[in-house]
Amino acid sequence: MKLNTKIILPILLISALLILLAGCLPGLTPPVTPPEVGDSYGGGIVAYILQSGDPGYISGQTHGLIAATEDQSTGMAWSNITSTLVGGTDTAYGTGAANTTKIIAQAGHSSSAAKVCADYTVTVNSVTYDDWYLPSKDELNKLYLNKVIIGGFADDLYWSSSEDSAGYAWLQWLGGGGGQGVGSKGNGQRVRAVRAF
Repeated sequence: MKLNTKIILPILLISALLILLAGCLPGLTPPVTPPEVGDSYGGGIVAYILQSGDPGYISGQTHGLIAATEDQSTGMAWSNITSTLVGGTDTAYGTGAANTTKIIAQAGHSSSAAKVCADYTVTVNSVTYDDWYLPSKDELNKLYLNKVIIGGFADDLYWSSSEDSAGYAWLQWLGGGGGQGVGSKGNGQRVRAVRAF
């Protein structure tokens, strides 16, 4: 028996076309595109995407940092407590949220760069994002590495949540060469909140 290719080929072409068009029909969910650095996302701007070897990296999943779209302060002290060790803060990526909690929980605490970040909220399309924190030293450096794509940074020093000693905490220069160093907790520096996603 001979197959009629004049009938079969058009049917195959129509079937393939219907399969392709199915993704465009109303009511069907299009594939989700992972966010990229510089995208608006989760109440801010994607500042960093975790890479293999980063703490918290999971193959096949997209996680990273979101930076607030603007500074939360143009110059404030690291904390109202300027000469007592908080203790237990870390510099590594993924530790900013825990550092922020420790700074705010310190006896006698009433104001700090960490509290400004923790109190920050953004509502986008009826969704409120309120899990912001002061980035750790290494998290803040990720912002520096992508500062041009993120945008909105001053050519100035920014506080991290990483303590160096009783009177000093780590800073990041977001201008020029972007060096890191320590500064007196009583000095006024800029603050930019981040959140993990």
